[in-house]
Amino acid sequence: MLRRAEFFRGLGDSRSPRSATVLELLFDIVYVFALARLAGRVGDDLTIVRHTLLSEAGQTVLFFTAMWMIWSLNALLASTYDPRRPDLQVVLLATMFGTLVLAVTLPQAFGQRGVVFACTYVVIQVGRPLFLSFALRGHAGHAFALRVLTWHLASSVLWISGGISGGLGRGIFWTLALAIEMVGAATTYPLPRLGPRQIDSLRVTVSQEHLAERYNQFFMIALAEVVLEAGAAVSFPGFSTEGTITLVASFVAVVSFWRMYFYHVRSGHASTPSGEGIQLSRWASYSLLLIVGGIICTAVGFGQVIEDPHPPIDWALVAIIFGGPVLFLIGRSTLERASRSAPRCRVLYLGAVALAVAAPVMVLLPPVAVAAVAALMLAAITVFDQRAHRRVHRLGSESNPTL
Repeated sequence: MLRRAEFFRGLGDSRSPRSATVLELLFDIVYVFALARLAGRVGDDLTIVRHTLLSEAGQTVLFFTAMWMIWSLNALLASTYDPRRPDLQVVLLATMFGTLVLAVTLPQAFGQRGVVFACTYVVIQVGRPLFLSFALRGHAGHAFALRVLTWHLASSVLWISGGISGGLGRGIFWTLALAIEMVGAATTYPLPRLGPRQIDSLRVTVSQEHLAERYNQFFMIALAEVVLEAGAAVSFPGFSTEGTITLVASFVAVVSFWRMYFYHVRSGHASTPSGEGIQLSRWASYSLLLIVGGIICTAVGFGQVIEDPHPPIDWALVAIIFGGPVLFLIGRSTLERASRSAPRCRVLYLGAVALAVAAPVMVLLPPVAVAAVAALMLAAITVFDQRAHRRVHRLGSESNPTL
């Protein structure tokens, strides 16, 4: 018993380093595979009959959000306590293996592997706060760990019920379970009689520098998915006129995403007080959810055009190609916190509107032309965005989007 106490001693008072650790980068390797599987599901959704498209797309969104919840809470844990500690490294490795199992079961999660998916997800989401509840006994952070544990225990009943029930019931149970987790995260996991206490009273300090670096790294991993999808689609049949044009368009989209993500700086203050770490993580988490989702849609859209460049183009593919950048622009815009002293930049919002307005007309064009137009519009939005900020700021260095 004494050895166990020694093993966990000092966890609550440990502080996360400003930079991500090598183990956290290793953890992201699993998400390279997971994002590829999710992109594969999106591609499969485009090949099914249209009357089942909504349900299939809903399943993909559910899986994507569930996987994102695991990653974001893992990043929050490593940004709160020192991930170089042996006990936290065990937790990170266990979560990494569980995430690998989830990624493997994704194709059949609504089929024969539903119970495996649900049980693995519950073990990850309940096991992490359970560990903290045990390790932080006697520390001020223990109360917050209990809050998180209680909410995930409530959602775990629905996850397991959905895995057992199957069919339509599985989708309903899992949607409700995921909704509970997202509401809990958005409200700082309130409990009866305790209520949503103020962040400062929870005595949980989050390293903004570490959290921002983790989100930036995950963004780069998602961005690589565009290159992976387009490059893989071109490499098998070899270069062709249509494939080359779409490959160039995907490269333009990658550069535009990168430029707008790292160099879009709001006029005024670009940082928040250090006491708002948990609020920052919640704000950035939901924004990055849209950003990464938009990038995956864009990657799949360009890949599909390379594989089948012949007209006519399907309306669902147009929705993916143009909807992906719209999600990205909305997510990137919402990363900026409202400021009373400086107005929010509207270039990205206007760009999202322009893409949405142009999308219906694209069904009249060949698929290659649709991809090219989407890339050119992204490039134009990037140029206008940089010009808008050049009037106020000098772009001498990269900005940190999550700060």
